[in-house]
Amino acid sequence: MSLSRRKFLKGLATTSAASVIGPGLLMQAAKAATEQASPYSTEGSWKVSGSHWGAFRAKVYNGKVVEIKPLEYDKYPTDMIKGIKGIIYNPSRVRYPVVRLDWLRKHKYSGETRGNNRFVRVTWDEALDLFYKELERVQKDYGPWALHAGQTGWRATGQFHSCTTHMQRAVAMHGNFVKKVGDYSTGAGQTILPYVLGSTEVYAQGTSWPDILANSKTIVLWANDPLKNSQVGWQCETHGAYEYYEQLKQKVAKGEIRVISIDPVRSKSQNYLNCEQIYVNPQTDLPFMLAIAHTLYKEELYDKKFLDTYALGFDEFIPYVLGNTEDKQEKTPEWAAPICGVEPDKIREFARLMAADRTQLIFGWAVQRQEHGEQPYWMGAVLAAMLGQIGLPGGGISYSHHYSGVGIPSSGASGPGGFPRNVDEGKKPKWENDDFKGYSNTIPVARWVDAILEPGKEIKYNGSNVKYPDIKMMVISGCNPWNHHQDRNRMKTAFQKLQTVVTVEFAWTASCRFSDIVLPACSQFERNDIDLYGSYSVSGILAMHKLVDPLYQSKPDFEIFTELCRRFGRHKEYTRGKDEMEWVRELYDGCREANAGKFEMPEFDTFWQEGLVEFGPGKPFIRHAAFREDPEINPLGTPSGFIEIFSRKIDRFGYKYCKGHPMWFEKSERSHGGPKSDKYPLWLQSCHPDQRLHSQMCESEDYRATYTVKGREPVYISPQDAQKRGIKDGDLVRVFNDRGQLLTGAVISDNYPQGVIRIHEGGWFGPLNEKVGAIDTYGDPNTLTQDIGSSELAQATSANTVVVDIEKFKGEAPPVTSFGGPIYES
Repeated sequence: MSLSRRKFLKGLATTSAASVIGPGLLMQAAKAATEQASPYSTEGSWKVSGSHWGAFRAKVYNGKVVEIKPLEYDKYPTDMIKGIKGIIYNPSRVRYPVVRLDWLRKHKYSGETRGNNRFVRVTWDEALDLFYKELERVQKDYGPWALHAGQTGWRATGQFHSCTTHMQRAVAMHGNFVKKVGDYSTGAGQTILPYVLGSTEVYAQGTSWPDILANSKTIVLWANDPLKNSQVGWQCETHGAYEYYEQLKQKVAKGEIRVISIDPVRSKSQNYLNCEQIYVNPQTDLPFMLAIAHTLYKEELYDKKFLDTYALGFDEFIPYVLGNTEDKQEKTPEWAAPICGVEPDKIREFARLMAADRTQLIFGWAVQRQEHGEQPYWMGAVLAAMLGQIGLPGGGISYSHHYSGVGIPSSGASGPGGFPRNVDEGKKPKWENDDFKGYSNTIPVARWVDAILEPGKEIKYNGSNVKYPDIKMMVISGCNPWNHHQDRNRMKTAFQKLQTVVTVEFAWTASCRFSDIVLPACSQFERNDIDLYGSYSVSGILAMHKLVDPLYQSKPDFEIFTELCRRFGRHKEYTRGKDEMEWVRELYDGCREANAGKFEMPEFDTFWQEGLVEFGPGKPFIRHAAFREDPEINPLGTPSGFIEIFSRKIDRFGYKYCKGHPMWFEKSERSHGGPKSDKYPLWLQSCHPDQRLHSQMCESEDYRATYTVKGREPVYISPQDAQKRGIKDGDLVRVFNDRGQLLTGAVISDNYPQGVIRIHEGGWFGPLNEKVGAIDTYGDPNTLTQDIGSSELAQATSANTVVVDIEKFKGEAPPVTSFGGPIYES
């Protein structure tokens, strides 16, 4: 065991470690161990666990978590750690198996009242029997095309207890089903970038922060707020990126690096770094970018040699910039200025600045969650290619530096595997039917509501055609589609058509409200697991000790789906004959074996008692460096192997809104003089929240109370827009458009310009009732967003293409209906 590779966590060492640690550390550990009390003593005991918000210690007393504190290795813990106790203990826990009243007793498959929140308690056996019978009925009466179990979204941390994995393995053992492709976070970006840079890029490790800080002279945060978004991670977050943000702040103050935020809003990162901002009108990044390209070309500031060596298609693209194509419009700064709101001289100045020295472009994800969202990501790569710095330390382009600690040097160690998602090799499902009757068995992730409403319709998608299946039943587990999808009233209409919806969840989200069978899973803190510590840094492996027994009648997903499989005789195959701790041990031992040639890891029992094994320091990495060094030996994954400024493959698709090179397309609705701005003059920004992970933690009552306004989600608004509408700070306001209406609490802030408001996504949908058009009582922005595809290429979400208006709410406000669970009927 190598102490240079890992450290004992204070308070969890035992005397068995005497032979491998020095006396000083041993005495410290022994002292801490003697201070440990039994779980039911006056003092309580401390246990280690982890979450998306970071690793922590939990004090357990009399079988209840009474205190949470960040693990001492986390030097920059997020404030959200304070909300974890409220995830375990809150009125919105799913306590018992329940079935929707009207589905069970009245018009069984009628969805007219789905969403009225009236449910009947049943036993676990009754609920699982109903679940199984519905799977049987749908496969028998229809076929695999009628069952959608291809969910997307986040889940609780833990390598073994991954909700989607458990659900899809169990359902796949029973029969085939409709799956999805892509995700809501990066749907447009991850589809376009393989054609341009050869990989999805959005989830790729980026250039290490130390290399950026040592070499960059200008850093451009393009629609990116890393200080806000780096609080959470896909796996247990280390928050190591904040050390580099701190160093960057110091370099900005000394004038060693210029950081420029391109955003309509003064972001949290901009305020922290005290950096510059270029305001751009919402959804008009493309005209701004095209004008930059025009300046770089006209002033001969672009890198001709780089383009000749590493890129294809510049000669096909530049005529569009010069106005020598069908539209006859030269993309000058003077043309762009009235659209994007940036003065022509400011555009030229910015282009010259980027070309003058080492520039790192860092894009966020929100800019591609709009109509034609493929275009800004493609055009960002074109600008980076014109600057010629791709593959250099502190230069080039990144689409991921705000996510899960991307940019923290990685240890290079192997992480643990997970529970298998698919049917075991050589095995077949009970229902072997793979005939989808001409329907597509995989659909773009954001188009499932379209499929319910328009079965049989054919759409174009990424070079192929998709025929929407006629979905009758949905299975959802541990994710919340009634958060991440758009246009709630359209969703209500769609859910009225479904026959059966089954949700497995620990908190009573809107997805539960609009289900027919709801099974209570326990929270991640009521089961044992392990997790990778640092999604990209791969800093170590963390033990996730069960803090308390499952509350109420909840069960781990593993147990729930084992019992479902028992109903068709596949439970032994599902578990492979192992229980929870045997699986956890196997996953750890597999990681230990994979790293055996690199460094020594302790036996599982030692690790489990210590709580953390560290993998050692990371190594620097430069994105695209190998490609730059030799593009023939290290080609990109594009059809040509080079950066494709012009894509012949996309051009051959013949799409109207995604052609052979980046282009500006007007939006269906846009503020600041765009379509529909005369009726709805405000752009609604619904970016990732500052105090949640999407909808996770919204149920944590005490923590939610730290940011809500009169019990509602905040809407951030400029002083000018508030004054014009007679709105004061703290007022309840109604935000509305033709798609819906919601109540929120006003927060007036100079960070927001005139014509731009923000409601963070993830606030729990709380409709006044199940009727289409009913007001949302809490403040879910997707009540207002439109449900259209980004283009024929990606068919991704266009959540940020939305305009609204706002007014002071008058009259008696309805109570918030988002929290507290179902109405129980006898």
